[in-house]
Amino acid sequence: MAFRKEKDALGEIRIPEGKLWGAGTQRAVENFPISRLQFPSEFFEAFSLLKQAAAETNWELGLLEPQIAKAIIKAAEEIEKGEHRDHFPVDVFQTGSGTSTNMNFNEVIATLASQKSKKRVHPNDHVNKGQSSNDIFPSAIHVSAVLMIERKLLPHLKHLEEGLEVKIKEFKGFIKVGRTHLQDATPILLSQEFSGYLEQVRKGKRRVENALASLLELAVGGTAVGTGVNTHPEFGKRVCLSVSKKTGFKFKEATNHFEAQASKDGCLEMSGALKTLAVSLTKIANDLRWLACGPRAGISEINLPEVQPGSSIMPGKVNPVIPESLLQICAKAIGNDAALTWAAASGNFELNTMMPLIAFTLLESIEILANGIEMFEKKCVRGIQANPERMDELLKRNLMLATPLALKVGYDKAGEVAKRAYRENRTVYDVALEMLSIPREELDKILDPRQMLRATIPK
Repeated sequence: MAFRKEKDALGEIRIPEGKLWGAGTQRAVENFPISRLQFPSEFFEAFSLLKQAAAETNWELGLLEPQIAKAIIKAAEEIEKGEHRDHFPVDVFQTGSGTSTNMNFNEVIATLASQKSKKRVHPNDHVNKGQSSNDIFPSAIHVSAVLMIERKLLPHLKHLEEGLEVKIKEFKGFIKVGRTHLQDATPILLSQEFSGYLEQVRKGKRRVENALASLLELAVGGTAVGTGVNTHPEFGKRVCLSVSKKTGFKFKEATNHFEAQASKDGCLEMSGALKTLAVSLTKIANDLRWLACGPRAGISEINLPEVQPGSSIMPGKVNPVIPESLLQICAKAIGNDAALTWAAASGNFELNTMMPLIAFTLLESIEILANGIEMFEKKCVRGIQANPERMDELLKRNLMLATPLALKVGYDKAGEVAKRAYRENRTVYDVALEMLSIPREELDKILDPRQMLRATIPK
């Protein structure tokens, strides 16, 4: 491999020929051969948008000559579209401010802009003008998170909402055994059970939407420590306006630059909303697995779509692989929140120095939850079928049908009926008819499962 030499403050360093990056990137490549993990495409898009906006703003303010500004904008637009991606080799686990990634962008854009303008474009003096890694990197986290949430996560949550609404309508007339403590409880409609899942999804979506407000604030304009040293007083505001126009989302300059750079509480707030969503989805996915377990030796009140053979040794076996996949995704998102929480707590004085980890974990959680929710709705929820015969069979044998008897004969006597029915493997109705002096007509009304379904399904 052929190499070229470049100089920085630490001296000369060799860079492979044909690579668009410079000395700062090369040192990061050599210093951090850790994980081979990279930021998602939306992060590249966000960073590129910010570099475009910075060049436009500096041009408007008369701080950057038009030829150089235009070249920077053009180069950043190419990166935004996904070009030159193999020239961004820096590992996620790097300098805590994200300086290595920022310099990677600065150097690649400077090289491309120099080629386009036929003038020497400097990575720091021109591409990074008015910025610091300390304010541009956290701004890129916020912009990319908003893009991913608005484009992927919220639409897929909406689809899951709609899918559950369809199932609630389908399951409206089916009465089944309710369960508490994994034990039989009083009857419930299958549609009521699913209405609980729908409400969890709706509230999860609302929590994510509420947390978006913090991410719409950008640290850009604060530069090194939040004071805005070496930048124009209008720079941050104008960059935010430019990014807003390009994306359609209402970004604004941080209310307090010292908070925006020293803490990552906004990212933590969103991660908390994602964790709560993951917990809700875990509950839903587990319930569906249990309700469908069987098909002959389990509950089997619903049937999940069959999407692939389940066993390499047991012919005919089909497993709930879609809920299982979602459960793993949720576990990862919950783990990511733990890592992000620790990272967010690690800010010292004027800067948090775990920003690359915060960026990666937050964006990964958004991406895998969005993709997992889409898979879950399309390949599981949409195809769920009720098994009314099995529901009816279990309901008739449900010992907790004895609950309304307590109002007529007292708790202890109703308990004796239930226990005897269990011991003798009989129904509560048959035992009650034999043990209690209640006319059959009245007993029919008392033990009618429909009399126990007072709660309506909220819209």
